[in-house]
Amino acid sequence: MNEFTRHRSLKRILLAGAALTLVSAPALGQSQDTSTELQTIVVEGHGNNATGPVEGYVAGESTTGSKTGTPITEIPQSVNVVGREEIEDRGVTNKVDEILRYTPGVMAQPFGADGDTDWIYIRGFDATQTGVFLDGLNLWSYGFGGFQVDPFFLERVEVLKGPASVLYGGANPGGIVNLVGKRPLDENRIYTETGINNHGTAFFNFDVNHVFEQQGVSSRLIGKIDGGDTAAGDEFRGVVAPEVTWSPDDATKLNVYGYYSSLDQQTGTNGFFPYVGTVVDAPFGKIDPDADYGEPSTDFSKIRQTMLGYEFEHEFENGVTFAQNARYGHVNRHENSPYSYGYVDLATGLLNRFGFEHETSVDSYAVDNRVSGEFETGALDHEMMAGLDYKNYELQSVQAFAVATPINATDPVYGVPQPTNGVYLNQTLNLQQVGLYAQDQIRFGDGWIATLNGRYDVIDTQLEDHLYAGDYDSNDSAISGRVGLAYEFANGVTPYLSAGTFFNPVVGTTLGEALVPEEGYQYEAGIKYEPTSFSGLITASVFHITKQNWTNTTLGISTQVGEVEARGFELEGKVDLSESWKLLGSFTYQDLEVTADENGSLLGSTPYLTPDMQASVWVDYEVPTGYFEGLSLGAGLRYQGESWADMPNTKTVPDVVLADAALRYEKNDWGLSLNVNNLFDKQYVAGCQGTLVCGYGEGRTITFKLSKTW
Repeated sequence: MNEFTRHRSLKRILLAGAALTLVSAPALGQSQDTSTELQTIVVEGHGNNATGPVEGYVAGESTTGSKTGTPITEIPQSVNVVGREEIEDRGVTNKVDEILRYTPGVMAQPFGADGDTDWIYIRGFDATQTGVFLDGLNLWSYGFGGFQVDPFFLERVEVLKGPASVLYGGANPGGIVNLVGKRPLDENRIYTETGINNHGTAFFNFDVNHVFEQQGVSSRLIGKIDGGDTAAGDEFRGVVAPEVTWSPDDATKLNVYGYYSSLDQQTGTNGFFPYVGTVVDAPFGKIDPDADYGEPSTDFSKIRQTMLGYEFEHEFENGVTFAQNARYGHVNRHENSPYSYGYVDLATGLLNRFGFEHETSVDSYAVDNRVSGEFETGALDHEMMAGLDYKNYELQSVQAFAVATPINATDPVYGVPQPTNGVYLNQTLNLQQVGLYAQDQIRFGDGWIATLNGRYDVIDTQLEDHLYAGDYDSNDSAISGRVGLAYEFANGVTPYLSAGTFFNPVVGTTLGEALVPEEGYQYEAGIKYEPTSFSGLITASVFHITKQNWTNTTLGISTQVGEVEARGFELEGKVDLSESWKLLGSFTYQDLEVTADENGSLLGSTPYLTPDMQASVWVDYEVPTGYFEGLSLGAGLRYQGESWADMPNTKTVPDVVLADAALRYEKNDWGLSLNVNNLFDKQYVAGCQGTLVCGYGEGRTITFKLSKTW
């Protein structure tokens, strides 16, 4: 069977599953009769196992892979969950991408600790701008118009591997990251923490929860202030998030929340340096990882971000549940800084610099409506969901550029007058997407679970070019599908198979015509094991992803003749052996190959920023009794394999092993912790996107924290 026939056959199977799912959707509105019996379902709201706190390291349920509270073993794709307890144990305080350092199949921070962006690659594909969600709604971004959420405000972070278009619309093929925010609890509690790290960044965080029992209202106020010295220069950050949940009865819940953050930095990014001088020695040796090649007296990065949203759900008497969540977001970013880009003279270490300034403003709105319920048709038990979602993203961006003065790599001199940046881009982008979707999770036989998904999207993109004649309109539509089959054995083993398609809208033109969405498909097979004798979840999966209409931009000209295939194997185990012992481990092998490209010399090559292997292990022990009761010790190892630094695959980025450690003590609601990441201060390059854009990995970071719970 050739590739075209195989792809066409897959599409027929998925379209058949989509059609069956959509046809079955009206059953949600039927009343009870002799052939279809509606059953009462449990309303899955915040604070439950699917979205609430994870006890230990092992999460039992997730909403990311199905949009309903579903056991992870029943989702026919790989799902990884990092809960609050694990985040605290590993000492994550700064950025979301730090949370994913131990997650299989995820390349986090490929350029190091970049201050204004959470860089995330999943199964070799960039999920940074199209693959990040907050509470199930896309934080879609373009250019510099992206959102960030502080880790302290999150309850858990979930990664769904492989295509997610059947549930969420346009997204990259490798998978998505769903950030699940903290929500009001059912107890009165005040938590505060303060700390400082070895770079001189100090912070104070608070988390106040209060319950008004007679009114059925609970509230939560979370805040953060930090500032001081960082790898990117001086920083000051303030974040606050108020939330209120109202539950007038057992069947209804409304949660309203806000999020505001203000971040001022000397510069919003870490240094991007040449391959020569970082991975390999230049004539002068290596560039200092802490080198600043901007202009400290004039550089700045300012980010102001606001989000307002709500989540509502109501269960009707016939067992059908209606849920709606919506969010408005606004972000304004203004940044000014020269940056280095290769050498003027390698022998003397003189670096070329470009002056750059941008001001970007984004207004984003998203809403998702869902109806779900359970019913029976003969021997089949259905969990049915149908939904309609909408998102609107509008960006206004002005960017200016100039050839700046060179600077010496080993002896930088600041204060030289810089040329005035000239505006080269002034545009307004608007993207709207409407999606209609349905899902049917079917149980039958003695342990069989079939999952059918179908979705239809309409995407409208408009770009107004305020400088040149670059305006364009684009109207696209896409059908996505997923079919999955699993079998639950009594011993906790659940093997599964799945296939799914995806699409990903692309902004831009080629030869005057709008770029069409990237598209493709994935096959996945795996085993999920939930032990019966202790709390644990062990998952293994193999996958094959094909990405078509891959967009390649060279010298400002975009083409869409590319295709990339990704194959790999992933393994993860998380175990809570007892109240004292918690363990996690992961292993990833992946192989990406360019199978079509306008540049024939790239055929068979591997895209850059793609390690061939990754592995990690973390062990945490708490002394249960005796003199040292309350003392905890944690230690971890992370391995990042070799990757290519350029598309022709002529230069490599070496592999690296990093160690992390933690020491904690808790007594009488007080807590002390000391976390050290990159324990031995290993100097290494995390990744290169070409030979002129390489980023050092984060050096040793020591964080001390004191906390108190009332």
